[in-house]
Amino acid sequence: MANGGPVCGPISTFSRVRILHALFEGGSVQNDGTRTRAERTIGELCEATGLHPNTVREHLQRLIEGGYVIQASEHRTTRGRPRTLYSAVTGAADASSPIARNKAKAAAVRGDLLRRVLPASASALGRDATYQLDALIEHLEESGFEPVVDDEQLTVDLSPCPHAAGRAEDRPMLCSVHLGLMQGVLTEAGGPLAAEAVRTPALAADCAVPAECVVQLRLTEMTAA
Repeated sequence: MANGGPVCGPISTFSRVRILHALFEGGSVQNDGTRTRAERTIGELCEATGLHPNTVREHLQRLIEGGYVIQASEHRTTRGRPRTLYSAVTGAADASSPIARNKAKAAAVRGDLLRRVLPASASALGRDATYQLDALIEHLEESGFEPVVDDEQLTVDLSPCPHAAGRAEDRPMLCSVHLGLMQGVLTEAGGPLAAEAVRTPALAADCAVPAECVVQLRLTEMTAA
């Protein structure tokens, strides 16, 4: 997938985007912004993406190591070897990754160190939301973005998007997958913030693919209680 700069992390290639899309596709979004998981086998992911099994396995291993995918053995009621099932990390109780949780805790520690040096960098949203933003910012930087957070508007500006030079027809899937990843990161960190939408300008037939990208966050109902 072509892009305008170095990109790493879970969406570093469109093959990973397709795998993650297949894992997110069967889930559903709950009222609190969390997603239920969809479990897929290697064969099902190959069928959904058109990728070779070895390629799928390699990408899945990288995504597991990054805390974005989990694996589990199938519970069988009949004889036979249980299959390995893969699902996207959403932060829900049955789709949580210890790697993702540890990354969120480490991000909070680094964020606290920064705020001791630069008190003005502290968020007015409260401790839990601040720690969520720590985890989200590190995830976005790992994915090749340079996030700018607006605490008042609850937005994260990702412009210029390093993926903007890619194929326009791929961008909806990319944005959808990254929204799911961001929500998973926020949920794993624990707190009131949820990722609501990725806003990109509408494409005109005579214009280049836009590089503007803004993530809209929202405060969940738990803060109003």
